[in-house]
Amino acid sequence: MPAKPRAAAPTGRKKIAQGQERSDDALGHESQNTASTDGAKDGGSLPVGWLLQTVGELAAKEPNSITDGPFGSKLKTEHYTRSGPRVIRLTNIGDGEFVDAHAHISDDHFSTLKKHRIFSGDIVIAALGEKLPRACLIPEAVGAAIVKADCIRFRPSEEHSPKFLNYALNWEGTQKRTSSIVHGVGRPRLNLSEIKSILLPIAPLAEQRRIVGEIEKQFTRLEAGVAALQRVRANLKRYRAAVLKAACEGRLVPTEAELQKSESRKRKAEGSMRKADARYETGAELLARILTERRQNWQGRGQYKEPAEPDTAGLPALPDGWCYASAEQVCSTVASGSTPAAPKMFSGSGEVPFLKVYNLTHNGALNFSVKPTFVKRQTHEGPLARSRVFPHDVLMNIVGPPLGKVSFVPDTFPEWNINQAIVVFRPTQAIQNRLLAYWLLSDHVLGRLERTAKATAGQFNLQVTACRKLALPLPPLAEQARIVAEVERRLSVVEELEAVVSANLQRATRLRQSILQKAFTGELVRRGGEDG
Repeated sequence: MPAKPRAAAPTGRKKIAQGQERSDDALGHESQNTASTDGAKDGGSLPVGWLLQTVGELAAKEPNSITDGPFGSKLKTEHYTRSGPRVIRLTNIGDGEFVDAHAHISDDHFSTLKKHRIFSGDIVIAALGEKLPRACLIPEAVGAAIVKADCIRFRPSEEHSPKFLNYALNWEGTQKRTSSIVHGVGRPRLNLSEIKSILLPIAPLAEQRRIVGEIEKQFTRLEAGVAALQRVRANLKRYRAAVLKAACEGRLVPTEAELQKSESRKRKAEGSMRKADARYETGAELLARILTERRQNWQGRGQYKEPAEPDTAGLPALPDGWCYASAEQVCSTVASGSTPAAPKMFSGSGEVPFLKVYNLTHNGALNFSVKPTFVKRQTHEGPLARSRVFPHDVLMNIVGPPLGKVSFVPDTFPEWNINQAIVVFRPTQAIQNRLLAYWLLSDHVLGRLERTAKATAGQFNLQVTACRKLALPLPPLAEQARIVAEVERRLSVVEELEAVVSANLQRATRLRQSILQKAFTGELVRRGGEDG
């Protein structure tokens, strides 16, 4: 039988559950429990007939109704298989919804871990992550499965609606009430006993069912709007890729060759044809000139070494006046960064910004507001001297997933530094830095580079040598400027629309929580059973 409910009274203090380890004040809510809904937003009072009960009290009275996954050697990476019973991990726990990411173990190994088995209709609660508690229901399609460490299997008693409890766990009110017991620097966490102590507002069962029905009705409408926004976002992503593909193939703006032919026809029609039209400098001629200048002005260490030519086997033909060049031919530097061996080299008050992969983006911008890190000037000029980068350099991550985050180095600091997971491309006058960045962002170029990546334990690594040999389309300089201008004109429209979509998706998230707020303060349905 479930734990005896604690009756709500118009006035007076509620009885503390036997065995409850933390006080109400420690859980961030008041002990006072009144019949009105005034103050219910902060967990201080409840609608008439509602109770505050812990997850432990709401669980089914059977062995292991609340349990976590196996730790240590019982479930390791080498135990995973291509098929078999499922393993429910943190990645499966969305914001109230199950995310169908697959991981499997063998039937034999599954048979040794049945204590941790989870069934459809059970709730799985994340014990680790930025937003706690976070939970979802296990759907029927999952079949035989166990929970992994940091995933808590919660089987409610039959006297409560699992859907109602799942919504209650994902309500911001519950998350705020529970925030005082979340611990862990950098890795927010709840242990099993703390999860059992989480308080949830509980309505009578009939009212739970009405509330769930109304939540699902309103969420259905909301999710239809969200799905439409996500389709728009996907279409914008495809359009962005199409723009970059057209740019790489010389189809975005008229080429220099096309413009010269058009001008020649115009002059011929006007009877003003000269003996020789002024020729433009082709990509091949541009590359040859830049390489000659580099060779003649070489002041580096040792003897000048000619950069390798690109491997163009299997690559598509380019427009007239274009040629392929290796990244090493059009850049004075293609090199990865490094990481200090001693953490003390880092400082929050250092003089030189130190960039990591999470500072790069997929649109050329640099987001240094995310966990900014600095190194001391002596570290920058000493152990990390080879990792220095400068404004207008182009950076790309070579460790993922995802690969292909590309950013320009801004001029907000005169010098920067990068870690070993980033490669810097420093263009010569042969190619505009913004054009190089768009090439690296395009599937036309990045797709070929990704195929050279090596996978290790789910991580992809690109070799710096592959980056140096990467074949890049090289148009004439005047054409490069036109391509960049047209790409940026089109992508600026895409970015404006993406911002609108993102704002509306955030609004949908707020609306979702607004619905839950009404649900768990007794305002979503009428007490007599009619929808509110």
